[in-house]
Amino acid sequence: MEKKRQYHPKSTRVQNHKYRKHRIWPWILGLVVLAAIGVAIAYFTSVYFKTKNAVDKTYDPHTAVKTTGEFNGKKRFAVLLMGTDTGALDRTEKRGRTDTMILAVVNPTKKHYTLVSIPRDTMAQMIGYKDGFKTEKINAAYELGGAKMSMDSVSKLINVPIKYYAVVNMGGIMKMIRYVGGINIRPTLSFEYGGYIFKKGKLTHMGGAGALAYSRMRYDDPRGDYGRQERQRQVITTLIKKAISISSLSNLDSILTSVSGNVRTNLPFSALQEIATNYRGCAKTSSSDYLHGYNAMIDDAAYQVQPTSELQRISNKARSELGLERAIVDNNETFQNERNIAHGFDFKSGKTQDYHIYDYTESTDTTTGDDGN
Repeated sequence: MEKKRQYHPKSTRVQNHKYRKHRIWPWILGLVVLAAIGVAIAYFTSVYFKTKNAVDKTYDPHTAVKTTGEFNGKKRFAVLLMGTDTGALDRTEKRGRTDTMILAVVNPTKKHYTLVSIPRDTMAQMIGYKDGFKTEKINAAYELGGAKMSMDSVSKLINVPIKYYAVVNMGGIMKMIRYVGGINIRPTLSFEYGGYIFKKGKLTHMGGAGALAYSRMRYDDPRGDYGRQERQRQVITTLIKKAISISSLSNLDSILTSVSGNVRTNLPFSALQEIATNYRGCAKTSSSDYLHGYNAMIDDAAYQVQPTSELQRISNKARSELGLERAIVDNNETFQNERNIAHGFDFKSGKTQDYHIYDYTESTDTTTGDDGN
């Protein structure tokens, strides 16, 4: 828990405005698997059924895929991690837009995992949209078509097969951090946000509220949303390392309760059990990256448009981590880039420009291809 002396309240109006604007990064699958499930199953069989009951409540059968033999400790795999702010993740509630999308690629050959952030304002085609062709911000995919549309849209955007996902709401985030005893982080820059003061490079212990404030701030970061994404990934990697420690089990009941009410995934308990057993060593090292786009206006709305070279770079990196050959990214986004450049759009200008969406027709097939992970 944060010490009271850390709290420096600002204008309530300003704080509420910022909190509405910036929601939470996801408590990613690593915590669920590596802490609540991994350590419990691996070392404490007495809590097996308690763990299974909690994890079963997170399972989404509507996006179920075959997992037999997929997690044998040798195969690589990718999981799309999403954060949303819609309350408890029961199946009857209305979906909201995702605030954060991160592609996590687990590579047992190198014994590490890679996190790739997809900026929420990225222009992308909504794959599987019922009324035909539609281009939106990538964070709208979950609201329009749930986890399947999110996976298919990101998959098409960077030409990487994605079969698995985990989505979490912010309702249980602060509790989860508190239940693992908080985390220690060296801030990437000095700033004050949400009543908390952070000093660059100074090792800081953060409970749930502090970590939330640290990962939310954007406007005072010289790098804007990209700086925020870096802090999100920093918190995620720190959490994973902390979550795999035996000490986390002291609050196992509380962790499992929060997980069951705030996480949704299409990975069944058996698959999570295999991941916990066979990929535990991958949690110790990590790398991170992000799609770096350009500001543009589309129909009077602010977007991030990704140059074709950047889409190709991230595609190459993710496919390499998955053990797949490189493949040319050829989709709606590359088509729009070509047409816009032909009409004067300059990705090197450094200015916010108007970006036009041209007619684009493609197959209704939304599968990820024959090179699945």
